[in-house]
Amino acid sequence: MRKLFTAAAVYLGLGLIAGVFNREFSRALDFTGSTQLSTLHTHLLVLGTFFFLIALALDKVFGFSANKGFGGWFILHNVGLVWTTGFMAANGSVTMLSGPEAWGPMFSGIAGLGHIILTVSFVWFFVLLNKSVKRSERTRAAAGAQA
Repeated sequence: MRKLFTAAAVYLGLGLIAGVFNREFSRALDFTGSTQLSTLHTHLLVLGTFFFLIALALDKVFGFSANKGFGGWFILHNVGLVWTTGFMAANGSVTMLSGPEAWGPMFSGIAGLGHIILTVSFVWFFVLLNKSVKRSERTRAAAGAQA
């Protein structure tokens, strides 16, 4: 459970920093357009902070961090989220500095891999959660049968 809490706290910090960075970088460059930097803090707060806080609550109820694949899932989700948001930060910065045409299709393809990693991570999360819910149901049924 400590891992989930720590991850939520780290993504809270990163999300808040991303919001301030977007505001100050835009102001310094006198940039008024839209970039991926403007949604970066939302991605970090929702897919990082809120997601891990919800996972923390689910772990408290169902103990899904006890599942065999939890460590691998945790690493994969963080890699996917850092990959995705890192490319969002790069895309937004390049757009502000050089214009949207400076970000080529090759970079978009590489950035898209982060979304694929996150998709696999979400499916894996639900597999782990499903195992935990079933285990919890069996435990409660066994406890009810003994009563």
